[in-house]
Amino acid sequence: MSAGSARAARAAWADPAELTAAALAGDRRAVARLISLVEDSSTALREVSALLAPHTGRARVIGLTGAPGVGKSTSTSGLVGAYRAAGLRVGVLAIDPSSPFTGGALLGDRVRMVEHASDPDVFVRSLATRGNLGGLSWATPQALRVLDAAGFDVVLVETVGVGQAEVDVAALADTTLVLLAPGMGDGIQAAKAGIMEIADILVVNKADRPGADHTYRDVVTAVRMAGRPRESIAGTAFAGTAFAGAGAAAAVDGGAGGGLEDWHPDVIRVAAVSGEGLPELVAAIERHQTWLRASGVLRRRRLRRAGEEISQIALAGLRARLGRLDDGQRLAELARRVTDGQLDPYTAADTLLAGVAG
Repeated sequence: MSAGSARAARAAWADPAELTAAALAGDRRAVARLISLVEDSSTALREVSALLAPHTGRARVIGLTGAPGVGKSTSTSGLVGAYRAAGLRVGVLAIDPSSPFTGGALLGDRVRMVEHASDPDVFVRSLATRGNLGGLSWATPQALRVLDAAGFDVVLVETVGVGQAEVDVAALADTTLVLLAPGMGDGIQAAKAGIMEIADILVVNKADRPGADHTYRDVVTAVRMAGRPRESIAGTAFAGTAFAGAGAAAAVDGGAGGGLEDWHPDVIRVAAVSGEGLPELVAAIERHQTWLRASGVLRRRRLRRAGEEISQIALAGLRARLGRLDDGQRLAELARRVTDGQLDPYTAADTLLAGVAG
């Protein structure tokens, strides 16, 4: 595209409909611009979202999470290469932490994926958390919708890496990979509740390093000892009563049952830097995707995802309306009365909500 035609395209993109049409046609600059609108909470978002909606629901969404230093970015890059070799278009949303002091963020995960920078069928975007806990940016669900509608076959969501409480990705992804590495904790650490419970596939990365076999055995033992199925915070039941080890085929049962208790997490050894184990990891992801579709769990997960997205948008709108109420004077007055013991906070909250409803 010449400089003149690029300027003309940007001028046309002042119209949200034109911008959306360009993104749907595969224009990478238009896709990037749409995600910027999401991050900036643009007033055009409602129109854009309505235009994108009929084109969503096709992409496979794979989440990668784990503590800092386990090799999430390197593994993401390896998966990008594997899926591109299969002829699939790949989008990546890499979440980076924001400073609690300045609000700024070093969006550095793209540096580790520089080998894919010239590939027109790979789109990598870094998003800052902007203080959001749980490992994801608040803009991630809508950015995911943009990539889905733009025709990417696979979207990889790499979380920020906040540790055991980083479980938001389970509510967003179809398949969640939890990465661990030698030296990142013992068997007791591996058995802890929280992040381990969200795993559809457990990945022991850096498997070529000393201690990898010990870590692998610890994780296998943790999966076997997980006990009866239980609900995660994402509303999803997980089980570890049996172990479908690396390379073992997971049974797909579309008949009676079909609940998540029929899926038992694979444990896969990978050395992402060299590519060792990546074919086995891709195969495990495909087994899980096949099971999701056959069991009906994929539909249920996506319904929960949509419900959570609607709730978050509604809550954001409610917070904005509360802030605008009497220019914040009513909230300030209620806060004063609660502080002075004249009113309890529940009654104050009811009063504030009544004002919004009125």
